[in-house]
Amino acid sequence: MAEVNPKITTFLMFDGQAEEAMNFYVSLFERSEIISIRHYRANEGGVEGSVMQASFSLHGQVFMCIDSNVKHGFTFTPAISLYVNCESEAEIDKVYAALAGDGQVLMPLDNYPFSDKFGWVSDRFGVSWQLNFVAKG
Repeated sequence: MAEVNPKITTFLMFDGQAEEAMNFYVSLFERSEIISIRHYRANEGGVEGSVMQASFSLHGQVFMCIDSNVKHGFTFTPAISLYVNCESEAEIDKVYAALAGDGQVLMPLDNYPFSDKFGWVSDRFGVSWQLNFVAKG
């Protein structure tokens, strides 16, 4: 199980899609789970039923997320991304296909001088992912 209160945690702010994104991400990686989730209730300042605060882990790495109750003029950017070292070609193929679906390919899944197989995508929620596989041997 992931450490519930690590010192530094990646924090993802969504606009009404936090729970959907969190469930999607947890479905992609082994050893992943939703740790906690608190929804806005009536008269709590956010849209009732949206995520006030949640934490989840992906392969043991803890993340937090919310549905912002304030509209902002910004969203996610590829200038920061989640970097995943995949353990097999099957894993990178599966995760890449899922994340690229309804998203945007920034670098196609391919062999590059720095990696046997690498791809960079922005998923349907706008979160950027760099996926890497290096063959052992």
